[in-house]
Amino acid sequence: MQDETEMTPPQQTAERTPGADRGRRRVVIRAIAAGLAVVVLAAIAFGTARLVVRDDDELSIGLPVELVVPSGASAASIYALLDERGVANSGALQSAAQALDAEGKLQAGTYAFTTGMDPAEVIAQLVLGSNVDAPSTFTVVEGWTVARIIEELALKTSHSQADFVASLESGELTSSYLPSALANDLARWEGLIFPATYPLDPTATPGEILAPMIVEMERRLGTLDWGRIEALGVTRYEAIIVASLIEREASLDEERPIMASVIYNRLSVPMRLQIDATVIYALGYNPGVVTSEHLDTDSPYNTYRNDGLPPTPIGTTSQASLEAAVNPAFTDYLFYVLGESDGTHYFATTFEEHQANIERARENGVRE
Repeated sequence: MQDETEMTPPQQTAERTPGADRGRRRVVIRAIAAGLAVVVLAAIAFGTARLVVRDDDELSIGLPVELVVPSGASAASIYALLDERGVANSGALQSAAQALDAEGKLQAGTYAFTTGMDPAEVIAQLVLGSNVDAPSTFTVVEGWTVARIIEELALKTSHSQADFVASLESGELTSSYLPSALANDLARWEGLIFPATYPLDPTATPGEILAPMIVEMERRLGTLDWGRIEALGVTRYEAIIVASLIEREASLDEERPIMASVIYNRLSVPMRLQIDATVIYALGYNPGVVTSEHLDTDSPYNTYRNDGLPPTPIGTTSQASLEAAVNPAFTDYLFYVLGESDGTHYFATTFEEHQANIERARENGVRE
């Protein structure tokens, strides 16, 4: 439905401080935490919410915890991670962050905490950034295919692409969303790895490297509200496919639910999706401009030639695209086109309106 748009995630580089500066950073952290304590309720500041592990035994206080906050992680997911590791209660962390208007300032990076910490001090450290030297990391980018992930991992580790393929196809790794109909085809792993930054241990096996990426995708999927899935007429796996299409087509987060509505509206008509990104996936490379010859590519992924969704996702998906896929906007739109250089799309209900939007895009210099 539009020209392919290159998707690049925001890069978050955590500040690293040499060992000689760590004492000074602790003073700064405590100063920030003290300021927070003025505005945070005492019950939160002193962590009165009881921390428990899953078996309801009380968690020991002061145990060391080292964790990585991945690039692009939402504030809510950071609180959940810290709560899960016993650092501080998620609700207390949220209250502390909101008191300082710090939710948009939390940084990705590697952190050394302890269990049962003061939530205000934890938030202060997250605002400052990493407090330990980060290990080697690997970033999975939004929209990457499994083949691209494996190619990049082979460049950064001592393992070959064949080693990573064997790990995925051997049955060593699994996901509750893994489709069985595709047998051991590598394509069944498409879209089941979450795009984020992960620690990379050079001594780890391919399976050990890939496992956290698969587990994180399962965790993210578990946070979604699936209440509308039945009404949308798709399975959970098909919703992931929809999310992957949105990921490759959208640039602006606010447009993702609208774009999702176009996809579902076309599926319900029924009407072929005609999404250029699926053709590019079928080709196995990006030609820059999708031509009529490309649109005739014989592939089950070509949504110009085939009805319905492609058989698998076409790449990794961000949280924003996943949320749009399970909770699309309510619209009558059946068309969209890239209309402005900032990534804005023009949406239309009728073909005539769509043609007018294409002309507007040409006037803006976005289309030839």
